[in-house]
Amino acid sequence: MEIRNDKAAKEKLVGLIKDCRIAMLTTRHADGAMHSRPMGTVEAEFDGYLWFFTDNHAEMVQDIQKVPDVAVTYSDERKQNYVSITGKAQILHDPDKVKELWGESLRVWFPKGPSDPAIALIKVDVTMAEYWDAPSSTMLHAYGYVKAVTTGERPKHTGEQVGVTF
Repeated sequence: MEIRNDKAAKEKLVGLIKDCRIAMLTTRHADGAMHSRPMGTVEAEFDGYLWFFTDNHAEMVQDIQKVPDVAVTYSDERKQNYVSITGKAQILHDPDKVKELWGESLRVWFPKGPSDPAIALIKVDVTMAEYWDAPSSTMLHAYGYVKAVTTGERPKHTGEQVGVTF
């Protein structure tokens, strides 16, 4: 896998996740067990951080406070794009940041709006990301299947796997 930290690689990463509204956020319980759950990524300019809204009483808040290491994954099966992100998370109680990041669709989970005292923010400081960007052509997948069946060999991977450091 190629490891990069240039602007183009970071922009490519942002492009791959910007249309994936739901991520899987994985935390580690104090006993070491891992737990993943779907979370809506807040639409914000990516500056090395990912933002999520959560209820202050959610189990993941305690997980993050005890073990801040998290993983965040995105998948766009239609386009064959996959992203895995690792970072350090922190829980913030910042009413101004809540108002800045607030979107009306969040009212489903927080009916009292952005002033709801139950709102906590999860800020993930991204340290490393990997992306797999594979061609999504139906013909290419059909070719790969035929090659595997007829030759017993896997087709050569024609996409790219890149690690991006922050």
